[in-house]
Amino acid sequence: MSAPTPPPSGPSVTEREARQVAEAAREQDWRKPSFAKELFLGRFRLDLIHPHPMPPDEDARRGEEFLAKLRDFCETKIDSARIEREAKIPDEVINGLKELGALGMKIDVKYGGLGLTQVYYNKALALVGSANPSIGALLSAHQSIGVPQPLKQFGTQEQKDEFLPRCARTDISAFLLTEPDVGSDPARLATTAVPDGDDYVLDGVKLWTTNGVVADLLVVMARVPKSEGHKGGITAFVVEAAAQGITVENRNAFMGLRGLENGVTRFHQVRVPAAHRIGPEGAGLKIALTTLNTGRLSLPAMCVGAGKWCLKIAREWSGAREQWGKPVAFHEAVGAKISFIAATTFALEAVLDLSSQMADEDRNDIRIEAALAKLYGSEMGCLMADELVQIRGGRGFETAESLAARGERAVPAEQVLRDLRINRIFEGSTEIMHLLIAREAVDAHLKVAGDLIDPDKSLTDKAKAGARAGGFYARWLPKLVTGPGQLPSSYSEFHPDGHADLSPHLRYVERNARKLARSTFYAMSRWQGKMETKQGFLGRVVDIGAELFAMSAACVRAELLRTTEDYGREAYQLADTFCHQSRIRVDELFDRLWTNTDDIDRKVVKGVLSGTYTWLEEGVVDPSGEGPWIADATPGASTRENVHRPIR
Repeated sequence: MSAPTPPPSGPSVTEREARQVAEAAREQDWRKPSFAKELFLGRFRLDLIHPHPMPPDEDARRGEEFLAKLRDFCETKIDSARIEREAKIPDEVINGLKELGALGMKIDVKYGGLGLTQVYYNKALALVGSANPSIGALLSAHQSIGVPQPLKQFGTQEQKDEFLPRCARTDISAFLLTEPDVGSDPARLATTAVPDGDDYVLDGVKLWTTNGVVADLLVVMARVPKSEGHKGGITAFVVEAAAQGITVENRNAFMGLRGLENGVTRFHQVRVPAAHRIGPEGAGLKIALTTLNTGRLSLPAMCVGAGKWCLKIAREWSGAREQWGKPVAFHEAVGAKISFIAATTFALEAVLDLSSQMADEDRNDIRIEAALAKLYGSEMGCLMADELVQIRGGRGFETAESLAARGERAVPAEQVLRDLRINRIFEGSTEIMHLLIAREAVDAHLKVAGDLIDPDKSLTDKAKAGARAGGFYARWLPKLVTGPGQLPSSYSEFHPDGHADLSPHLRYVERNARKLARSTFYAMSRWQGKMETKQGFLGRVVDIGAELFAMSAACVRAELLRTTEDYGREAYQLADTFCHQSRIRVDELFDRLWTNTDDIDRKVVKGVLSGTYTWLEEGVVDPSGEGPWIADATPGASTRENVHRPIR
């Protein structure tokens, strides 16, 4: 049977149409409470996170047993220097991970997986990621966004029975959404899936397919054309990587994560059974975003692991290295960096464990918490690695291989900095995360007043919205005036005898949550429909919320450790230090809400793009090669060698 001819290129869409596609993919309702959502509304719901939730004893026992096995494997079987040197994870390492069950950490035991909780899955990623981040990325891409997670949430029973046992033990999966000319704007998705009898026929090119070079199974997002009997829209499919017509055209190389099996994958007339479609037609983006709600927690998990390693190296090195008669750690300029690494690692782990445990309990909606964890973890992880390189000085810039060659300890500080850098881009760049979280943060406002600022709405719709908004704000705004944060006795349980006093920090969070909500309301009143263009403002709003969430998590974790561990006093000290550091950042961010260079920056950008400042570029040469900025992704048969290499 001859396959239908696909459209020549992806759709051309307006900015408004692109936003509508993204908006349609959002989870519209809030059926469960959300600590972070309430925080952005000025309501400090400490009761949603305190007392800190805990995993059931049996889950903890199974999790700890696996971590012990994984630690032994990491210490005895993984040679990180070799992976860095050869830019490849040895097949025997991947096969060893398969035998250990690491491919099935998040897969239910009835399908052959380990059935670990989100908490222990993340602990495992932090552990294996510290051994080598490329391995952490492989396992994360396979389970957090690859075939197992979307099937777990949206797959049919037949799909689960067919694919999950394979993913648990033998088959590596990958997630394919990005295209050469499509990143965070999926409305322009060009890969097509044309219905043909009981199949769909896929054509297109996917870029940055993590695990794609070695994958056995793929989750592919493709556009189904609307036709009789077909709703159409962006749709998710499980695709066999060895199917006829699939070519892995390139294994990409990066500044970090050199063992990453990331490629360019071309589909030409690839037949996929309709039974392998995940969910209905048009549900692909919603499936992708819902999968990422918890899938994003894998990145901060590896950032936590990196922070712990940075702290270990900073402690050992700065105690051994002496300058001017004393260890460099006791020079204030270096000590401040060590304090930042220690306090921030504590807070990141607090954010990660709290978000993960809430995901396991499924009592709260954690879409904002997970996004904040990803945003905050990736940004702070890079800062910690950068500070470690600075603490190490010239040795921090030197490669581990070079250090070893001249007889010193092979500390891969520069590698960790390179490896962590991608986390600010992976699974939603920092800039996109700002917009995504900001959209959720103002959701309550848009629900009641959105029609007021929508230029396409009728006067009747605007009148109805005005009535709704009047009632909402009449009840909401007075509650932002005063609260427990102004009472010296509030949160007194966070000041136990002999410990640092964390109660002032929680009062600070409560007061500033209300201040943040007032600032957001004022901005919406001022800019109305132009609010969505104020990305600088929205980014700072989100960053303030991230700091307040991290402070809350740090305090709650410190109180948990006080009651369960021998180092509760030390945990309180780290939480206190982090909160003091965080408060300085929050105060600065609040100042920058209204005192910034956003307007003049826009003028400079227009000048740069119009060529006004090309004289400033004179006096250099450009070492870049020739070629287009964006590779041609026209559908058609591949002319390249297939570099796909499944691991067996």
